[in-house]
Amino acid sequence: MALEDYTPYQQRVIKRYYRQRGQIAWQRLAELVSELYVAEGKKRERLWQDVAAHLRALEVPEARIAHILQQKDPQILARLVKERFNG
Repeated sequence: MALEDYTPYQQRVIKRYYRQRGQIAWQRLAELVSELYVAEGKKRERLWQDVAAHLRALEVPEARIAHILQQKDPQILARLVKERFNG
């Protein structure tokens, strides 16, 4: 569907979403950190896959993604998210 197929209000909402997409992805990573601390088993593995997908979408260097996924330590991911929000 073309953007013209939406009402002006819907167009503004869509444009705002895409403008904030990076911020939304970083926020989701912060939420995933919390979920990883309490998850177990298959759910935990699925969450790590989600983390990898978000990191790639945010264009985090592949070496850093590999390190995070190799360690599978939520604290490492938390530091990355904290870096983003503090610097």
